[in-house]
Amino acid sequence: MGKSFFIVAALVLTLGCAKAQVDPASSLDSVNFDSISLEIGDKHYEVEYAKTFEQRAQGLMFRKALCEDCGMFFKFSSPKFAGMWMKNTFVPLDVAFIDRNGVITDIKPLTPHSLESVGSSKEVLYALEMNQGWFAENNIKVGDQVTID
Repeated sequence: MGKSFFIVAALVLTLGCAKAQVDPASSLDSVNFDSISLEIGDKHYEVEYAKTFEQRAQGLMFRKALCEDCGMFFKFSSPKFAGMWMKNTFVPLDVAFIDRNGVITDIKPLTPHSLESVGSSKEVLYALEMNQGWFAENNIKVGDQVTID
């Protein structure tokens, strides 16, 4: 039995290592994002929507660029003190944390490839990641209302 266990364990380890060698960028094809329409102020924006755990985990990883008004909207499973990090993310981003009533509680910069968690100051249900500087350029600030269509 000891020899059989060793063989099975070695096989599992080998298969796990082989799977880890897969190019992570190729996993982008396996995660499809819906889009969602948001209204902030008097403007409408169509962004990608990360609503499942798998989608939230993938986020904007491996992207080399975002168009001017492109971004990703995240919905958490319940209101919480949320944190975002930038593992495998190349594009400098800002994140707006949004409470259950659609009010922006924080807007914070995110640094590409940083493993530091950037957190909300209050419990939030949503987050919106956009190109760094986008919120300021569009005069969107803490306290503004986000309406989800």
